[in-house]
Amino acid sequence: MSNIKKVVLIGPESTGKTTLAKQLAKHYRTIWVEEYAREYIDGLNRPYEQSDLLNIAQRQLLAEAKQIKKANQVLFCDTDLIVIEIWSKVKYGKCDKWILEQVKNRHYDLYLLCGTDVPWEYDAQREHPEFRNELFEMYELKLIEHNKKYCKIIGNKSIRLKKAIEIIDKLLLIKKQNCNL
Repeated sequence: MSNIKKVVLIGPESTGKTTLAKQLAKHYRTIWVEEYAREYIDGLNRPYEQSDLLNIAQRQLLAEAKQIKKANQVLFCDTDLIVIEIWSKVKYGKCDKWILEQVKNRHYDLYLLCGTDVPWEYDAQREHPEFRNELFEMYELKLIEHNKKYCKIIGNKSIRLKKAIEIIDKLLLIKKQNCNL
C-alpha cells in the first residue's frame, strides 16, 4: 500500500473536482474515492448539522482506506478533510478537534487545487456560488499552512486534464508514450 500515491482533488464547490477525479482514474486505470458527504446528506431526512460533519469525515477516511487496497499506482480522492474543516468553519464558525488533528497529521502525495474559472452549476447540495473565490483562497492558505504539496488546476476540462496528467506523470516518474486526450 505504501507505494500507492494519494492525490486529492480539492477546491470550492462546482470547480470540476469529481469530473477530473473520474477522468484521471480512467486515464491511469485505477479507482477514485467519491466524496462521501453527497451520499450522507442525500440519505438524511433533515438538514445536516455540525455533528454530521464528524460522521462524514470518519466515513470519508474509511472509504479511502477501503479503496486504496484496490488502487493501481495512484488513488484519486475527490475531497479530503481540509474541505470538511473549511466547510465547518464557514458554516458553523468552528471545527471538531478530531478533524483538525486528521488534517494536520494525514499524508497525501499531492493536492490538485481546482480553480473557480469554470461556471458554477446548480446542485441542491451547493450553498455558496457567490463565495467561490474567497473559498479558493481559504483552501490555498490551508494547503500552505500545512506545507502540503499542491498545484493549481485551471482552464477548461481538456486543459485541466492535460495539466493534471503532466503533473501526475512527474509524481509517478513515468513517461507517457500515448495520451489520448
